[in-house]
Amino acid sequence: MSSLRPWRLLRSQIAFKHKWYTLRRDEVELSNGHRLDDYFVSERPDGAYVFPVTEQHEVLFVRQYKHAAGQVFLELPAGSFFPDQEDAQNAATRELLEETGAVLTQELVQLGVLYDNPAKDTSRIHLFLAQNVRVEQPQKLDLTEEIEVVRVPLPQVLPLVMQGKVCVSGSVALCFLALQKLGMA
Repeated sequence: MSSLRPWRLLRSQIAFKHKWYTLRRDEVELSNGHRLDDYFVSERPDGAYVFPVTEQHEVLFVRQYKHAAGQVFLELPAGSFFPDQEDAQNAATRELLEETGAVLTQELVQLGVLYDNPAKDTSRIHLFLAQNVRVEQPQKLDLTEEIEVVRVPLPQVLPLVMQGKVCVSGSVALCFLALQKLGMA
């Protein structure tokens, strides 16, 4: 049995608050008795990621610019949502439709819930597999989104990940989980 214990929260105050991001300053007591008065925690919405496989056995990836990294990335359709306002499956379905124009023909399969950065961040990522999706309408992009849809044959997904061409952590994790579920990894 582990002797590890959660830290004790002594005080918490909001240092910065915005709809999409809150920075919290916690005063905590560690399990060894030491106190920290400036442990900062980022509160962000959760994320929903989708591994969408078409009826032609292609995976719909998206290529888009990500400002914090200053690069264009190849990744899976994904987006933020507030768990107290929207269900993870609904968020995944919405993001798939908005970013690719694809609709579901069968239920999503949840493959996991991961913590993005549990040391400093509260957000989780919800990972889904969508099979036999159909692109039936144009994208519905937000003002800040410019997204190219990239169709990748299913057998080429793992090589793209292994070559580092897919390098966003949530997309990488979902690729491995989805390929395992599909019997391809």
